[in-house]
Amino acid sequence: MTDPIYPVVVIGAGPVGLAAAAHLTRRNLPFVVLEAGAQIAASVRAWGHVRLFSPWRYVMDDAARALLAETCWQEPDGVLYPTGAELVDQYLVPLAAHPALAPQIRTGHRVVAVARQNHDKMQDAGRADAPFLVRYIHDGHEDQLLARAVIDASGTWAMPNPLGANGLVALGEHAAADRIAYGIPDMRGAERARYAGRRVLVVGSGHSAFNALLDLAQLPDTPITWAVRRTGTRQLFGGGTADGLAERGKLGTRAQQLVASGAIRLETGFRTTRVVTRNDAMLVNSDDGRSLGPFDEIIGCTGFRPDLAALRELRLELDPSVEAPGALAPLIDPNLHSCGSVPPHGVDELSHPETNFYIVGMKSYGRAPTFLLLTGYEQVRSVVAALAGDWAAARDVHLVLPETGVCVSDREDGCCGVPQDRSTAAFGQLVIQLSNAAALQTTCCTPVAQTTCCAPEEKTACCGASGDACGCAAGG
Repeated sequence: MTDPIYPVVVIGAGPVGLAAAAHLTRRNLPFVVLEAGAQIAASVRAWGHVRLFSPWRYVMDDAARALLAETCWQEPDGVLYPTGAELVDQYLVPLAAHPALAPQIRTGHRVVAVARQNHDKMQDAGRADAPFLVRYIHDGHEDQLLARAVIDASGTWAMPNPLGANGLVALGEHAAADRIAYGIPDMRGAERARYAGRRVLVVGSGHSAFNALLDLAQLPDTPITWAVRRTGTRQLFGGGTADGLAERGKLGTRAQQLVASGAIRLETGFRTTRVVTRNDAMLVNSDDGRSLGPFDEIIGCTGFRPDLAALRELRLELDPSVEAPGALAPLIDPNLHSCGSVPPHGVDELSHPETNFYIVGMKSYGRAPTFLLLTGYEQVRSVVAALAGDWAAARDVHLVLPETGVCVSDREDGCCGVPQDRSTAAFGQLVIQLSNAAALQTTCCTPVAQTTCCAPEEKTACCGASGDACGCAAGG
């Protein structure tokens, strides 16, 4: 009797989870993707109104693009900047619909626990040979499946940090929950009525805060207060023109201009301890006795943290502060550096004592910020290569990221360990490589391929029943 072949279970059908599925497909490894949301990329859809500061060419995975090139998909212009909704509609939905992926993706499946079959966390004997047991809830019912490996790409969007400066929910924060939002609400769209003409407090710094502030500033008669823990404004607004991603740099510059103009009231050194609801409004207190308000709404842009509850029965090695894999944490710890770049890393840095379990994507960064999708794509490429037994490819990792232009580091070899005289050139080389790859890419209904794809007998198979999904003219 042969041993059963268990699939690799991927948790999460967002950009990194679907990239993992694409690489597993390329390696001919069986897999199942479990997505908690009712649709793929549920978290990205939640911020679909936000425009990314990374252009298309930096938010698509190579293996995924290769799969999509076999279909009717038309690749977006690599220099344009998509919104979250465009990322979903123009890239992730077509990818999830690919015949190699679609049958293996199960939406509405929320993973609640991962363990080893017949082994609790304390048991050693035969542990590495036992399959993983992945328990999930679907349509209100619990069930489980067995896996040879687990790739957790579930992200952190569902776990925002609270307002409290001590990492705990501020006193009164729960009581005021109906007036507090986290992340970047759709203030110029679906939630405009909630914020326009209201007194709004934004708590936290970083690019989410910049986006929230810029959106609020476009609403009429909306007083804006911005509270940050930093005691000064040095490095608060990012790297500006020194940022390797121009649109990312512009976010901070525009926020700085609004503060300078008086359109936004900035409170520095403010560490939230309590939210007081009084007379249908909120006051927010700091540990130094200051009180801000009254406010009608609060937006928390205080970052995110990983949800580790489902992984309790696994043997993980996580940094005690960053909550990232132990070997990765020193490379991304914002207390050490904040430049946005990170040395190349893959399966070795993402491994845990629990063999064949990996946390990838935003969740691999724990509580650290500045994650970029290119990082997640290289992570899953390396991990899947290792699962396929191709250790040479798994350890041949390449990752050069655009720096933020802001660096807090005590290292002698340049910002975050990347020598300054090499980082810019290396990133430029990456841009050239990606641009060349995009130029070589053809989709099934580009003019070059149109005679093949859009011939009458091919039109239905390649372009859909109506023939207009790729812009194919009637009759080819």
